Amino acid sequence: MFDRKILNGGRQTTSSSGCLFSMSLIWFCVLSVMADDTANVTVNVGVVLDLTKISENSSFLSISLALKDFYNANHGYHTRIVLHARDSQLDVVAATAAAVDLIKNGKVKAIIGPSTSRQANFMINLGDKAQVPIITYYATSPLLSSIRNPYFFRATHNDSTQVQAISALVKNFHWREVVIIHGENEFGEGVVPFLTDALQDVNCRVPYRSIIPLNATDAEIKAELYKVINTGIRVFVVHMVDDLAVRVFQHAKEVSMIKKDYSWIVTNEIGNRLDSKNPEVLKSMQGILGIKNYIPSSEELSSFKLRWLRNFRLKNPNYNQNVELDTFGIWAHDAAVALAMAVEKVFGSGKEYDFSYPTGNSTDIEMLGVSNAGPELRVALSNISFRGFAGNFSFVDGEILPTAFEIVNVVGNGQRGVGFWTPDGGLSRDLSSEKTGTGSSKSNLGVIFWPGEGTSPPKGWALPIEGKKLRVGVPAKDGFFEFVKVTRDPDTKSVRKVTGYCIDVFEAVMEAMPYAIPYEYIPFALPNGSSYGSYNDLTYQVALGHFDAVVGDVTIVANRTSYIDYTLPFTESGVSLMVPLNDPIKRSSWIFLKPLTLGLWLATLGVFLLIAVSVLLLERETEHDEFRKGSLFYRICTALWFSFSIMVFAQKEKTENNLTRFLLVLWFFVVLILTQTYTASLTSMLTVQRLQPALSDIKYLVEGGHSVGYQTGSYVLALLKEMGFDETRLKTYDSVDTLYAALVNGSSNGGISAAFDEIPYLQVFRGQHCSEYAMVGPKYKTAGFGFVSLSLTVSKYFSKYPF
Repeated sequence: MFDRKILNGGRQTTSSSGCLFSMSLIWFCVLSVMADDTANVTVNVGVVLDLTKISENSSFLSISLALKDFYNANHGYHTRIVLHARDSQLDVVAATAAAVDLIKNGKVKAIIGPSTSRQANFMINLGDKAQVPIITYYATSPLLSSIRNPYFFRATHNDSTQVQAISALVKNFHWREVVIIHGENEFGEGVVPFLTDALQDVNCRVPYRSIIPLNATDAEIKAELYKVINTGIRVFVVHMVDDLAVRVFQHAKEVSMIKKDYSWIVTNEIGNRLDSKNPEVLKSMQGILGIKNYIPSSEELSSFKLRWLRNFRLKNPNYNQNVELDTFGIWAHDAAVALAMAVEKVFGSGKEYDFSYPTGNSTDIEMLGVSNAGPELRVALSNISFRGFAGNFSFVDGEILPTAFEIVNVVGNGQRGVGFWTPDGGLSRDLSSEKTGTGSSKSNLGVIFWPGEGTSPPKGWALPIEGKKLRVGVPAKDGFFEFVKVTRDPDTKSVRKVTGYCIDVFEAVMEAMPYAIPYEYIPFALPNGSSYGSYNDLTYQVALGHFDAVVGDVTIVANRTSYIDYTLPFTESGVSLMVPLNDPIKRSSWIFLKPLTLGLWLATLGVFLLIAVSVLLLERETEHDEFRKGSLFYRICTALWFSFSIMVFAQKEKTENNLTRFLLVLWFFVVLILTQTYTASLTSMLTVQRLQPALSDIKYLVEGGHSVGYQTGSYVLALLKEMGFDETRLKTYDSVDTLYAALVNGSSNGGISAAFDEIPYLQVFRGQHCSEYAMVGPKYKTAGFGFVSLSLTVSKYFSKYPF
């Protein structure tokens, strides 16, 4: 305005001085413009990216163009950002060193970058130390949110924000189980807890996680994919860095996992980069679903993309592959604009800011200095709000909150949108649709072309072994048929049926499966029907490939887990000791005599006679007819009867003599004590003493050289050896009857003094002989019974049953 006023005033001059005045005016305007340019405050800003990668070179170009466009549109701004780029060389240490150099030597007021969450984890602390804001549009790991750092700004979306969109997709297609395939790094693992919780909220389990190292070889990736195939689950969620994902999908296609009945969902790390994938890469991703951060279309964005592409081709003339500005490049643009606006607020007044340094001896890190502009720049960034290419831009607790995710389907040489997900509306075919919650109908999305080019959603599961029955090995037992019993045809010796508690559990779980799995029982037995070997031998058949699974009373022990897998346990765990109950009094019809000793019986009889004689003598001096009249024999019988009836307090004769009464009081007291003692002693003999175990000390068994028993083929043998038992004193049994016979005979007669076994077997034995034997001593904990090497899909159904 100032220049135009002067120019208008120039047009009012006379013609004689016009030429001289015009030249003077032009010269003045040039000086004014030069003065204005020199008045601009330059602010150093660092950029730390992996510049060896074409994707990050393209995002750096987006930053440069964003600043150029911004200052062209805002001539009145008094600040200009000067970028200082550093290459992090795909390395955490190099990225940290670059940040140190930028702060210490470059005196940067802010840093844009880095390109990975792991690099950001280190740089965030540097930024906090030096009060230099770190603005990243690449580091998306949720773990970074736990770092309470006021100088960390994430100009992108936290990975955990997309898990609700993924769970809505899974719920929409009624998938019950999902395998998560992720990279073995901070980025890959960061979202897994959030994703698992979100899937559980829609009643979907994650029975297996496939973890792939960043530097995995082709053979290692294929081996892991084969493991995923064997789970029987056909729904996969992939979350890893883009370069590794490309390799995984190429190998997935090679092992026939990009075909009918398979479902793939990729997170936004991969989905946001689908635009820049070449056709060869997309061939291995046909039919997958991708989550993308929604970017609204606009004329300004389209124009920017054209200029970006033109500049990219000029800077990379030898790059012939397909390339487009992806979501990360758009976030880079908005981050640069936000920083330019914040810089103008802080430095636009012309106030100078410098770094302060500690005095005295300091470490190299402390000598980085502290940016005096940091606190004001942090506040300015926190208050920035504008409409960017990616939508409304503002920081909430240092992060950008997403408004919507787009669901895309890879078809042919590109991708096509099939729907959207928003926090309020759930899944919908387009953003103008009415709110539908989390989505309960497949009509919420457009037509999806799944792997194999079908349009019907995959069911999400398949038989681990296609076209074959599951070969289920069962133990051949000679006893304890309550758990497993193999019934054979007496003529052909072929298996007629397999029954028992373990079989009932297995078949109940198989019936609860959402799909039918054909299986057949194969006894682990010799031709004559006897056992072929121990339980270790039985379970090892799975590792050898002879059985696909083992069902039976198989204990979960650690030394077998190196070559087989178990289901959840379905019985009580532990090993205990079975011993005979103490029986000091053999059963006989004369047991009622045992409570009192012979001497006490004789003493009682003597007192009984003494009382009778005393009463007879004392009462004859009175007028008591019953003790005076009648024959001597009658009177003696009456006295004896009187003395005896006192014992049960049932006497009917009356006494007249006071001495007799005094004597009877004493006799009453003795009889009361005698009867109560007798009753208690007899009760104890018949009950309590018979419930006491004959022994309960394992040390006594070991040191006393007692023989103990264990079940044939059981791992308990190794446990007994560890306890110190002599192997020559260990004897086997294979049924309830043989165990009973061994315990009855005892060690002295070729039997055993006690038996060690697992609690389920001992409970069966005690159920038949509860009055003679008891479980005593400490319980040695085990994991209980479990089935061997069933697919993870089957295994998880055990958690539904309260066995």
